[in-house]
Amino acid sequence: MEAYGKTDVGVARSMNQDTIFYSTSSVGFLKNLFIVADGMGGHAAGDFASRYTVENLVKILENSTSKHLISAIDDSIHLVNKMLVRQADENLDMYGMGTTLVLATVENNILYVANVGDSRLYVVGDDICQITRDHSYVEEMVSAGKIQRGSSEYYSRKNVITRAIGSPSGVVVDYFEIELSENSMILLCSDGLTNMLADDEILSLMLSTDNIQKKVDLLIEAANKKGGTDNISVLLVSP
Repeated sequence: MEAYGKTDVGVARSMNQDTIFYSTSSVGFLKNLFIVADGMGGHAAGDFASRYTVENLVKILENSTSKHLISAIDDSIHLVNKMLVRQADENLDMYGMGTTLVLATVENNILYVANVGDSRLYVVGDDICQITRDHSYVEEMVSAGKIQRGSSEYYSRKNVITRAIGSPSGVVVDYFEIELSENSMILLCSDGLTNMLADDEILSLMLSTDNIQKKVDLLIEAANKKGGTDNISVLLVSP
């Protein structure tokens, strides 16, 4: 297994509110672990939210005694959500902060994914397939048939998410299990990538080189060339 990730501030932002984590060796009972989180909130609150969530989620998983993979991840995410809410309650400057979360682990060629918000996970081979579903206002409106994906209204409200870590009312996590095919790669990313590059552009860049680090660099460079309006995080895994 090989993995490489990078987070970039982008062109338009002065602060990076994304946090990534990756380990191809065991994290507690998990054989490996990959995370991308995209924070939100005024001043430094978004940066704190993503970093605090990722760092503490890793610690919780390291110490988990559960043997059931999905239950352990779910319990850990709910616990870190409560911890982040408590931080916001104790510091007025951090009121309303939150973060997206996309988490993945691979065991026996099965990819397990947890998702909250609009950071994404793709499986990439000869084609590209988005596994996660965006928890965003516009995607809910698309599902309801009220707006069209790619319309001006879609892009004007795309940054409004409907789920996040840091919600006082609790968090609902989506889970996915996928059997990986031979030579497929896993891409986790924040919306700083997907708001700049279409899926076919991402696929073309990934197919242009066999080097995993070069793939990550090319994706970030391309997103910045398109405007880099947000922080860009890209994490690639070759199982």
